[in-house]
Amino acid sequence: MTASATVRVMSAEEIAASAGGETPFFHWPERRTLFAERQMRLRQLAQGHAMGDFLRFMAELARTQQAALQRFAAVPLPDADALDRAARAGQPPLPAVDWPRDAAWRAELRAMVKDLRGSDLPEGVRAALDAIDRASDDELERQADCLLTGVMQGLNLATAPVIAAALQVYWTHLVLSVQASGEGTARGPLNSPFGRIDDISVCPCCGSRPTASLTRSAGGATGQRYLHCSLCSTQWYVERIKCTHCGSTEHLAYHSLEAADASDEDAAARAAQAAVQAETCDDCGHYLKIMHGDRNPFVDPVADDLATVTLDLLVSEAGRQRHGVNLMLLFGEPEPPPSPGGA
Repeated sequence: MTASATVRVMSAEEIAASAGGETPFFHWPERRTLFAERQMRLRQLAQGHAMGDFLRFMAELARTQQAALQRFAAVPLPDADALDRAARAGQPPLPAVDWPRDAAWRAELRAMVKDLRGSDLPEGVRAALDAIDRASDDELERQADCLLTGVMQGLNLATAPVIAAALQVYWTHLVLSVQASGEGTARGPLNSPFGRIDDISVCPCCGSRPTASLTRSAGGATGQRYLHCSLCSTQWYVERIKCTHCGSTEHLAYHSLEAADASDEDAAARAAQAAVQAETCDDCGHYLKIMHGDRNPFVDPVADDLATVTLDLLVSEAGRQRHGVNLMLLFGEPEPPPSPGGA
């Protein structure tokens, strides 16, 4: 794979940080590059990977997400009063569970499916696309409800990644549109209409769980940790050495796929400096992956999470429960068969 480089313009938050200001609380998704950069990272990770076909399909899905985000139509947004009410209640103003979804998300879903049909797809994916094409609007909304509430019963795991991808585009568009609207600019950090909420473990914009956390470096500060929203791609600051589920600052440990044989100093050093680790908490029994952007500037919370699913399996076997969620790869039990007599 040919190496390439791009020049990235710093955001307003990064400029403030590099100028010696406070650590920015938010990092916002970039409309022009968010999913395009994820697509590139997925293709990079797919090279020689055991899940290469799946990662390449995820790259194609990210490609359609970028196109959808670029063309997304205007949708209803919360006004200043709604933003203020959410702020006073310490709640996210675009709650994934309760926000009245605009039909535009379904239109983009169907456009994304049409776009995907022109790609080289793994066996079985076309059947999932056919199922989405056949689904009524009501069925798509029911599937969206399952995804956004975390209720696995009734969720079609085959179609879930594509439907989730459209929901990600919609909520990212919502957040960026609210940011651009200027509503409620007096309440948030750096004149943002969004602000901190009571529960630091979920997204301050939509209330969704994170996929992973990401460390960033800016100015004189290194290794600032941000949680990456699984739905709207907003990143919010949470202090390092703190469990992202219960907030404990004790009994935390870090695990990676690198061999950490104490008798092998090189292996132990690689494990300690791995770009992707699982941060586990003995106090609550949960874990969340942490991606070290200061060790590898190309890591992407969603792409690298998918590529390190083996780490999830190993940590889960040790009895840890994941705090976050990756909507691109969900696991669940099949629905039980109906009881005799249809009861």
